[in-house]
Amino acid sequence: MRRRTLIVSSTAVLAAPFAARAQAWPSQPVRLVVAFPPGGPTDVYGRLFGERLGRALGQPVVIDNKAGAAGVIGTLGVARSKPDGYTLVFGTASTQTLYPSMTAKPDYDVLKDFAYIAHVGGGPAAFVGGLAQPDTLKGLLDAARAKPGALSYGSPGSGTLLHLTTERLKAAAGGVQITHVPYRGSGPAMNDLLSGQIAMMATTLGSALPLHRSGKARMLAVATAKRPTLAPEVPTVSETLGGAPFEAVLWHCLAGPAGLPPEVVARLAAATRETMNDPALLKALAEQGIVPVTDSTPESTLAYVRAETERWAPIVKAAGIKLE
Repeated sequence: MRRRTLIVSSTAVLAAPFAARAQAWPSQPVRLVVAFPPGGPTDVYGRLFGERLGRALGQPVVIDNKAGAAGVIGTLGVARSKPDGYTLVFGTASTQTLYPSMTAKPDYDVLKDFAYIAHVGGGPAAFVGGLAQPDTLKGLLDAARAKPGALSYGSPGSGTLLHLTTERLKAAAGGVQITHVPYRGSGPAMNDLLSGQIAMMATTLGSALPLHRSGKARMLAVATAKRPTLAPEVPTVSETLGGAPFEAVLWHCLAGPAGLPPEVVARLAAATRETMNDPALLKALAEQGIVPVTDSTPESTLAYVRAETERWAPIVKAAGIKLE
Protein backbone atom coordinates (compact mmCIF):
# COMPACT_ATOMS: atom_id res chain seq x y z
CA MET A 1 0.00 0.00 0.00
CA ARG A 2 2.77 2.37 0.86
CA ARG A 3 4.55 1.65 -2.41
CA ARG A 4 1.38 2.20 -4.43
CA THR A 5 0.64 5.42 -2.61
CA LEU A 6 4.16 6.63 -3.25
CA ILE A 7 3.87 5.91 -6.98
CA VAL A 8 0.59 7.76 -7.27
CA SER A 9 1.93 10.70 -5.31
CA SER A 10 5.07 10.83 -7.43
CA THR A 11 3.00 10.86 -10.61
CA ALA A 12 0.94 13.71 -9.25
CA VAL A 13 4.08 15.63 -8.34
CA LEU A 14 5.56 15.10 -11.82
CA ALA A 15 2.32 16.14 -13.52
CA ALA A 16 1.87 19.26 -11.41
CA PRO A 17 4.53 21.41 -13.14
CA PHE A 18 3.00 20.68 -16.57
CA ALA A 19 -0.49 21.55 -15.37
CA ALA A 20 0.81 24.70 -13.74
CA ARG A 21 2.59 25.79 -16.91
CA ALA A 22 -0.52 25.20 -19.02
CA GLN A 23 -2.65 27.13 -16.55
CA ALA A 24 -0.16 29.98 -16.35
CA TRP A 25 0.15 30.53 -20.10
CA PRO A 26 0.70 33.24 -21.14
CA SER A 27 3.12 34.48 -18.51
CA GLN A 28 4.91 36.95 -20.80
CA PRO A 29 4.16 39.12 -23.87
CA VAL A 30 3.21 37.36 -27.09
CA ARG A 31 4.96 38.32 -30.34
CA LEU A 32 2.64 38.56 -33.35
CA VAL A 33 4.61 38.62 -36.58
CA VAL A 34 3.18 40.69 -39.42
CA ALA A 35 5.19 39.64 -42.45
CA PHE A 36 4.74 42.97 -44.23
CA PRO A 37 5.89 46.56 -43.57
CA PRO A 38 4.06 49.03 -41.33
CA GLY A 39 1.22 50.97 -42.92
CA GLY A 40 -0.19 48.29 -45.19
CA PRO A 41 -3.60 46.59 -44.80
CA THR A 42 -2.20 43.53 -43.02
CA ASP A 43 -0.33 45.72 -40.55
CA VAL A 44 -3.41 47.87 -39.89
CA TYR A 45 -5.62 44.86 -39.20
CA GLY A 46 -2.89 43.10 -37.23
CA ARG A 47 -2.53 46.02 -34.86
CA LEU A 48 -6.28 46.39 -34.32
CA PHE A 49 -6.54 42.68 -33.64
CA GLY A 50 -3.36 42.34 -31.59
CA GLU A 51 -4.21 45.13 -29.16
CA ARG A 52 -7.52 43.53 -28.23
CA LEU A 53 -6.18 39.98 -28.25
CA GLY A 54 -3.68 41.11 -25.63
CA ARG A 55 -6.53 42.28 -23.41
CA ALA A 56 -8.26 38.91 -23.74
CA LEU A 57 -5.05 37.05 -22.90
CA GLY A 58 -3.99 39.33 -20.07
CA GLN A 59 -0.57 39.90 -21.67
CA PRO A 60 0.60 42.43 -24.27
CA VAL A 61 0.65 41.29 -27.89
CA VAL A 62 3.63 42.96 -29.55
CA ILE A 63 3.50 43.48 -33.33
CA ASP A 64 6.76 42.54 -35.06
CA ASN A 65 6.97 43.60 -38.73
CA LYS A 66 9.21 41.08 -40.53
CA ALA A 67 8.82 42.01 -44.18
CA GLY A 68 10.47 40.53 -47.24
CA ALA A 69 9.93 38.04 -50.08
CA ALA A 70 6.18 38.72 -50.25
CA GLY A 71 5.75 37.75 -46.62
CA VAL A 72 7.76 34.52 -46.80
CA ILE A 73 10.62 35.69 -44.54
CA GLY A 74 8.47 36.55 -41.54
CA THR A 75 6.18 33.56 -42.00
CA LEU A 76 9.10 31.13 -42.31
CA GLY A 77 10.57 32.56 -39.12
CA VAL A 78 7.40 31.67 -37.23
CA ALA A 79 7.30 28.16 -38.73
CA ARG A 80 10.83 27.60 -37.38
CA SER A 81 10.19 29.16 -33.97
CA LYS A 82 9.76 27.34 -30.67
CA PRO A 83 6.18 26.02 -30.38
CA ASP A 84 5.42 27.61 -27.02
CA GLY A 85 2.70 30.05 -28.07
CA TYR A 86 4.82 33.15 -27.66
CA THR A 87 5.55 33.57 -31.38
CA LEU A 88 2.57 33.71 -33.74
CA VAL A 89 1.94 34.95 -37.26
CA PHE A 90 -0.88 37.06 -38.66
CA GLY A 91 -1.07 34.94 -41.79
CA THR A 92 -2.54 36.08 -45.08
CA ALA A 93 -3.98 34.57 -48.24
CA SER A 94 -0.63 35.27 -49.87
CA THR A 95 1.55 33.54 -47.30
CA GLN A 96 -0.76 30.66 -46.40
CA THR A 97 -2.33 29.67 -49.74
CA LEU A 98 -0.63 31.26 -52.78
CA TYR A 99 3.02 30.76 -51.89
CA PRO A 100 3.22 26.96 -52.35
CA SER A 101 1.63 27.22 -55.80
CA MET A 102 4.27 29.68 -56.97
CA THR A 103 7.50 27.88 -56.16
CA ALA A 104 8.79 24.41 -56.94
CA LYS A 105 10.41 24.01 -53.53
CA PRO A 106 8.55 26.02 -50.85
CA ASP A 107 10.49 26.88 -47.71
CA TYR A 108 7.53 25.78 -45.61
CA ASP A 109 4.45 23.58 -45.95
CA VAL A 110 1.35 25.65 -45.29
CA LEU A 111 -0.63 22.67 -44.03
CA LYS A 112 2.03 20.79 -42.04
CA ASP A 113 4.28 23.48 -40.58
CA PHE A 114 1.64 25.55 -38.80
CA ALA A 115 -0.90 25.16 -36.02
CA TYR A 116 -3.94 27.11 -37.22
CA ILE A 117 -5.90 28.89 -34.53
CA ALA A 118 -8.47 31.19 -36.13
CA HIS A 119 -9.66 32.69 -39.40
CA VAL A 120 -10.51 36.34 -38.72
CA GLY A 121 -11.77 37.54 -42.12
CA GLY A 122 -10.33 40.35 -44.19
CA GLY A 123 -10.77 43.11 -46.72
CA PRO A 124 -12.07 42.83 -50.28
CA ALA A 125 -9.62 43.96 -52.95
CA ALA A 126 -10.11 47.29 -54.70
CA PHE A 127 -8.33 48.81 -57.71
CA VAL A 128 -7.04 52.35 -57.25
CA GLY A 129 -5.78 54.72 -59.93
CA GLY A 130 -3.63 57.83 -59.75
CA LEU A 131 -5.12 61.24 -60.42
CA ALA A 132 -3.21 61.60 -63.69
CA GLN A 133 -4.94 58.47 -65.04
CA PRO A 134 -8.46 58.00 -66.46
CA ASP A 135 -11.12 58.12 -63.76
CA THR A 136 -12.69 54.74 -64.58
CA LEU A 137 -11.30 51.23 -64.75
CA LYS A 138 -12.50 50.94 -68.35
CA GLY A 139 -10.70 54.16 -69.25
CA LEU A 140 -7.47 53.00 -67.65
CA LEU A 141 -7.63 49.62 -69.40
CA ASP A 142 -8.32 51.35 -72.72
CA ALA A 143 -5.28 53.58 -72.16
CA ALA A 144 -3.18 50.50 -71.45
CA ARG A 145 -4.39 48.87 -74.66
CA ALA A 146 -3.48 51.97 -76.65
CA LYS A 147 0.10 51.87 -75.33
CA PRO A 148 0.97 48.28 -74.35
CA GLY A 149 3.42 48.17 -71.45
CA ALA A 150 3.55 51.95 -71.01
CA LEU A 151 1.49 51.93 -67.79
CA SER A 152 2.60 50.20 -64.60
CA TYR A 153 0.92 48.90 -61.48
CA GLY A 154 2.28 48.27 -58.01
CA SER A 155 1.80 45.39 -55.60
CA PRO A 156 2.94 44.54 -52.05
CA GLY A 157 5.31 42.01 -53.62
CA SER A 158 5.53 39.28 -56.23
CA GLY A 159 3.29 36.39 -55.32
CA THR A 160 0.94 38.30 -53.03
CA LEU A 161 -2.81 38.01 -53.44
CA LEU A 162 -3.00 41.63 -54.60
CA HIS A 163 -0.37 40.93 -57.27
CA LEU A 164 -2.26 37.88 -58.46
CA THR A 165 -5.58 39.74 -58.37
CA THR A 166 -4.22 42.36 -60.77
CA GLU A 167 -2.80 39.69 -63.08
CA ARG A 168 -6.25 38.11 -63.02
CA LEU A 169 -7.73 41.48 -64.00
CA LYS A 170 -5.31 41.79 -66.94
CA ALA A 171 -6.27 38.33 -68.18
CA ALA A 172 -10.00 39.01 -67.75
CA ALA A 173 -9.57 42.22 -69.75
CA GLY A 174 -8.21 40.29 -72.70
CA GLY A 175 -4.53 40.17 -71.82
CA VAL A 176 -3.96 43.93 -71.51
CA GLN A 177 -0.28 44.76 -70.89
CA ILE A 178 0.41 46.73 -67.70
CA THR A 179 3.88 46.38 -66.21
CA HIS A 180 4.17 44.96 -62.70
CA VAL A 181 6.32 46.81 -60.15
CA PRO A 182 6.71 44.81 -56.90
CA TYR A 183 7.26 46.64 -53.59
CA ARG A 184 8.04 45.58 -50.03
CA GLY A 185 4.46 46.09 -48.89
CA SER A 186 1.38 48.12 -49.83
CA GLY A 187 2.54 51.28 -48.05
CA PRO A 188 5.54 51.96 -50.35
CA ALA A 189 3.45 51.09 -53.41
CA MET A 190 0.75 53.53 -52.35
CA ASN A 191 3.32 56.30 -51.89
CA ASP A 192 4.44 55.86 -55.50
CA LEU A 193 0.84 55.77 -56.71
CA LEU A 194 0.15 59.11 -55.04
CA SER A 195 3.31 60.64 -56.50
CA GLY A 196 2.48 59.41 -59.99
CA GLN A 197 5.29 56.86 -60.29
CA ILE A 198 2.80 54.07 -61.02
CA ALA A 199 -0.61 54.25 -62.67
CA MET A 200 -2.62 51.89 -60.48
CA MET A 201 -2.53 49.22 -57.81
CA ALA A 202 -4.76 46.76 -56.02
CA THR A 203 -5.20 47.27 -52.30
CA THR A 204 -7.91 46.56 -49.78
CA LEU A 205 -11.20 48.42 -49.68
CA GLY A 206 -10.28 49.83 -46.26
CA SER A 207 -6.97 51.24 -47.51
CA ALA A 208 -8.57 52.68 -50.63
CA LEU A 209 -11.51 54.41 -48.93
CA PRO A 210 -9.72 57.34 -47.24
CA LEU A 211 -7.74 58.13 -50.40
CA HIS A 212 -10.89 57.94 -52.50
CA ARG A 213 -12.89 60.14 -50.13
CA SER A 214 -10.12 62.73 -49.80
CA GLY A 215 -9.59 62.90 -53.56
CA LYS A 216 -5.93 61.85 -53.34
CA ALA A 217 -6.58 58.84 -55.57
CA ARG A 218 -9.52 57.22 -57.35
CA MET A 219 -11.10 53.92 -56.44
CA LEU A 220 -11.83 52.45 -59.87
CA ALA A 221 -13.56 49.19 -58.98
CA VAL A 222 -13.97 46.63 -56.20
CA ALA A 223 -13.44 42.87 -56.42
CA THR A 224 -16.74 41.98 -54.79
CA ALA A 225 -20.04 40.50 -55.96
CA LYS A 226 -21.92 43.69 -55.02
CA ARG A 227 -21.00 47.35 -54.66
CA PRO A 228 -19.72 48.15 -51.15
CA THR A 229 -22.11 49.93 -48.82
CA LEU A 230 -19.23 52.19 -47.76
CA ALA A 231 -18.76 53.40 -51.34
CA PRO A 232 -21.87 52.59 -53.39
CA GLU A 233 -20.70 54.86 -56.20
CA VAL A 234 -17.78 52.53 -56.99
CA PRO A 235 -18.63 49.77 -59.50
CA THR A 236 -17.58 46.16 -59.21
CA VAL A 237 -14.99 44.71 -61.57
CA SER A 238 -17.63 42.50 -63.18
CA GLU A 239 -19.76 45.58 -63.93
CA THR A 240 -16.84 46.94 -65.93
CA LEU A 241 -15.73 43.75 -67.63
CA GLY A 242 -18.95 41.77 -67.74
CA GLY A 243 -19.06 38.04 -67.11
CA ALA A 244 -18.94 36.16 -63.81
CA PRO A 245 -18.37 37.93 -60.49
CA PHE A 246 -14.74 38.88 -59.92
CA GLU A 247 -14.00 38.43 -56.23
CA ALA A 248 -10.81 38.54 -54.16
CA VAL A 249 -10.40 38.94 -50.39
CA LEU A 250 -7.18 39.62 -48.51
CA TRP A 251 -8.11 37.37 -45.62
CA HIS A 252 -6.12 36.83 -42.43
CA CYS A 253 -5.63 34.11 -39.87
CA LEU A 254 -3.85 33.53 -36.59
CA ALA A 255 -1.35 30.66 -36.56
CA GLY A 256 1.70 29.40 -34.74
CA PRO A 257 4.37 26.83 -35.48
CA ALA A 258 3.34 23.17 -35.68
CA GLY A 259 3.50 21.43 -32.36
CA LEU A 260 1.77 24.06 -30.24
CA PRO A 261 0.39 22.41 -27.09
CA PRO A 262 -3.37 21.73 -27.47
CA GLU A 263 -4.16 23.74 -24.34
CA VAL A 264 -2.36 26.78 -25.78
CA VAL A 265 -4.23 26.45 -29.08
CA ALA A 266 -7.51 26.21 -27.18
CA ARG A 267 -6.66 29.26 -25.05
CA LEU A 268 -5.72 31.32 -28.11
CA ALA A 269 -8.83 30.20 -30.02
CA ALA A 270 -11.11 31.19 -27.15
CA ALA A 271 -9.33 34.53 -26.74
CA THR A 272 -9.65 35.17 -30.48
CA ARG A 273 -13.39 34.48 -30.47
CA GLU A 274 -13.73 36.89 -27.53
CA THR A 275 -11.67 39.45 -29.43
CA MET A 276 -13.60 39.07 -32.67
CA ASN A 277 -16.90 39.66 -30.87
CA ASP A 278 -15.72 42.90 -29.25
CA PRO A 279 -18.20 45.60 -30.41
CA ALA A 280 -15.45 48.23 -30.52
CA LEU A 281 -13.31 46.05 -32.78
CA LEU A 282 -16.24 45.20 -35.04
CA LYS A 283 -16.98 48.89 -35.42
CA ALA A 284 -13.34 49.66 -36.25
CA LEU A 285 -13.23 46.84 -38.79
CA ALA A 286 -16.42 48.05 -40.47
CA GLU A 287 -14.87 51.49 -40.84
CA GLN A 288 -11.85 49.83 -42.47
CA GLY A 289 -14.03 47.88 -44.91
CA ILE A 290 -13.02 44.57 -43.31
CA VAL A 291 -15.50 41.69 -43.19
CA PRO A 292 -14.84 39.79 -39.93
CA VAL A 293 -15.22 36.11 -39.06
CA THR A 294 -16.35 35.84 -35.45
CA ASP A 295 -16.90 32.13 -34.86
CA SER A 296 -13.99 30.24 -36.39
CA THR A 297 -12.28 27.26 -34.77
CA PRO A 298 -8.84 25.72 -35.33
CA GLU A 299 -10.51 22.97 -37.34
CA SER A 300 -12.54 25.30 -39.55
CA THR A 301 -9.48 27.50 -40.11
CA LEU A 302 -7.37 24.60 -41.35
CA ALA A 303 -10.21 23.53 -43.65
CA TYR A 304 -10.49 27.08 -45.00
CA VAL A 305 -6.75 27.32 -45.71
CA ARG A 306 -6.88 23.97 -47.52
CA ALA A 307 -9.89 25.02 -49.61
CA GLU A 308 -8.36 28.40 -50.52
CA THR A 309 -5.10 26.71 -51.55
CA GLU A 310 -7.01 24.41 -53.88
CA ARG A 311 -9.09 27.31 -55.26
CA TRP A 312 -6.17 29.59 -56.13
CA ALA A 313 -3.72 26.96 -57.41
CA PRO A 314 -5.24 26.75 -60.92
CA ILE A 315 -5.44 30.55 -61.10
CA VAL A 316 -1.74 30.80 -60.25
CA LYS A 317 -0.92 28.22 -62.90
CA ALA A 318 -3.02 29.97 -65.55
CA ALA A 319 -1.30 33.27 -64.77
CA GLY A 320 2.12 31.65 -65.08
CA ILE A 321 3.42 33.33 -61.92
CA LYS A 322 6.52 31.70 -60.47
CA LEU A 323 8.74 32.92 -57.66
CA GLU A 324 12.49 32.49 -58.08
